[in-house]
Amino acid sequence: MSVTLLTFGCRLNAHESDAMEHLARQGQTQDGDTIIVNTCTVTAEAERQARQTIRRAHRENPTARIIVTGCASERAAEAWAALPGVSRVIPNTEKTRPSTWGLPEKAGRTPPPSRYIRALLQVQQGCDNDCTFCVIPAGRGQSTSMSPKEIIPKARALTEAGHCEIVLTGVDIASWQQEDMGLGQLCRHLLNEVPEIARLRLSSIDPMILTPDTGDKALWDLIADEPRFMPHLHLSLQAGSDLILKRMKRRHSTTDVAGLIAQVRRLRPDTGFGADVIAGFPTETDALFQETHDFLEEQAIPFLHVFPYSERPGTPAARMPAMPKAIRQERAARLRALGQTMRDHFLHRFIGQEKTVLMESPTTGHTPEFAAFTLQQAQPSHRGRLERIRITGLKDGMLMAEIP
Repeated sequence: MSVTLLTFGCRLNAHESDAMEHLARQGQTQDGDTIIVNTCTVTAEAERQARQTIRRAHRENPTARIIVTGCASERAAEAWAALPGVSRVIPNTEKTRPSTWGLPEKAGRTPPPSRYIRALLQVQQGCDNDCTFCVIPAGRGQSTSMSPKEIIPKARALTEAGHCEIVLTGVDIASWQQEDMGLGQLCRHLLNEVPEIARLRLSSIDPMILTPDTGDKALWDLIADEPRFMPHLHLSLQAGSDLILKRMKRRHSTTDVAGLIAQVRRLRPDTGFGADVIAGFPTETDALFQETHDFLEEQAIPFLHVFPYSERPGTPAARMPAMPKAIRQERAARLRALGQTMRDHFLHRFIGQEKTVLMESPTTGHTPEFAAFTLQQAQPSHRGRLERIRITGLKDGMLMAEIP
């Protein structure tokens, strides 16, 4: 059986598709082609693209079995099952079981290698938050945490496979809790138990885990004194207006976020901050949008992930007074332009410095702060190597560098 994976959405979906592809390679026993579509429901556009892809796949290979899984199909299984060529819809909780898509359970006994130089390690699933714009809990269920007994062997296997940098990922990793341990304690435990991990990084986190007064103390300690913990934090911010945050039913305030950014910068001044931001949320007046714009500018967050608001049927936000789509797009463009300015200002500070970086190709990669760079020399490095480079300039949002 030939198995093709088509993936939409987040890093977690990509990570799960990696595992599914590994399982498929180990257990190809049936005749015919199988196409597995791993869907995303974060935006309407992601769902539209997945439906379009399924229709195209059926037209191009009408005899193939099409299996649909992921968060979008979790919410509307019957609608996805009715698409042409779809033979089965699989729940998220079962998609990494080979038997659900026609392979023997013995497939996939060895841990899957990551296709990426920077290895993803899933530690958590689902979400208990109740944000008014989000349907992820419907697609992923309630928050569950993998135990350290599961996580440590997987991390060790990744380092043995040659990965020197590991990224902890999940739907809401800030909610990770097991055996009286929080996320910061898990990170410390992981670094102690697997000393071969040269670099540990977090995927997107809820800002509440790092509020200066009530946040995860163990995580603050890592930021302060652990060189293997990368100086890069991507915040699930969503807005820079307290009223919009309240209507989103987010748990943090702009004061919380400003406080944590200031404290992190006191401890590690060059930390690279990223943030998810929604533009054009329902009821967002010009004045409220300006609050978000000004807050982002004041905090000088260099790596913005901006997207216009997308209605998700059945959510409270979908019943709120909507902004015209043209306004959402225009506001998103303004925030992206602001982000480029702040990014370039942030990157300028590194010119003349030397950094130990992870090579993701012979000539490109990211610094510990997650700033992209490219080597400007005839003799390249090697993919997967930790290399010492000197930053020489900045061009089109990317650092120019050389090996000293």
